Amino acid sequence: MTVPVAPESDDDVPRFLADLGVPGIVDVHVHFLPERMLSKVWAYFDNASTHYGTPWPIQYRTSEPERVATLRELGVRTYAPLVYPHKPGMARWLTEWVTQFASANPDAVPTATLYPEPDVADYLGAAVEAGARVVKVHVQVGAFDPRDPLLRPAWGLLADAGLPVVVHCGHGPIPGTHTGLDVFGEVLAEHPRLRAVLAHAGMPDFAAALDLVHRYEGVHIDTTMVGTAFSGRFAPLPADWPARLADVADRVVFGSDFPNIPYPYAEQVRAVADWAAAEPRLGAPFLRSVLHTAPARLLGL
Repeated sequence: MTVPVAPESDDDVPRFLADLGVPGIVDVHVHFLPERMLSKVWAYFDNASTHYGTPWPIQYRTSEPERVATLRELGVRTYAPLVYPHKPGMARWLTEWVTQFASANPDAVPTATLYPEPDVADYLGAAVEAGARVVKVHVQVGAFDPRDPLLRPAWGLLADAGLPVVVHCGHGPIPGTHTGLDVFGEVLAEHPRLRAVLAHAGMPDFAAALDLVHRYEGVHIDTTMVGTAFSGRFAPLPADWPARLADVADRVVFGSDFPNIPYPYAEQVRAVADWAAAEPRLGAPFLRSVLHTAPARLLGL
């Protein structure tokens, strides 16, 4: 089967999915947050020219019910609502909040987050027992060292449970105090069974991210913001990116960063479709895997 014509707009995404023969997108990298916290995140992006040196207009600045409806209209069948703390004492209540959010929204899977603090294994263990499907770790925003001894029980718990963890540990869009795939690579060396999803494919260190995928069988990459025109301005992909994916095609999972993206959702879908069309070893089977099969398997659907 040839690769269907990529969607030109959000309205065209359902047509594309029907042509591809998948029941819907499984998005492992979506953000829903308590409204007060989300408003602060959006205010930060409103000042992105100061933080990142470029404007970052939020594409989907709507109410929570409208954002839930938008994902359904796009053909997103299941999504992981990711939350993340930026200081101690936040991770427990954010995990409790997102657990309640998922229980009220059947398309969402329950998730959790963590921070290096004495009770991290307690609330993370409770989340695992309650059915969390994935954990979010944001090294850049949290400004913590993922090698912190306080996190050793948490990494061990996740490795033993086989629960995937989406980790923003790359230097993109700007370096953090403890970002770098070499830093997180030390965590993987200590916990080699960890099922880690390198958010944004390790942007901008794409080659280093793929090296970790090859080195550890539980490591994946997500597509979040990868290959879009916006990201290409500060983190261009290697020219042979589609060919590099051929050997790890089953460990590439779809992520979007909805709603905090400065372009339509369809652009991320189109980027992945372009990779599939550019490499004969990828094609439509790769697209079906990235958009649905691989993330569904990862989340245990």
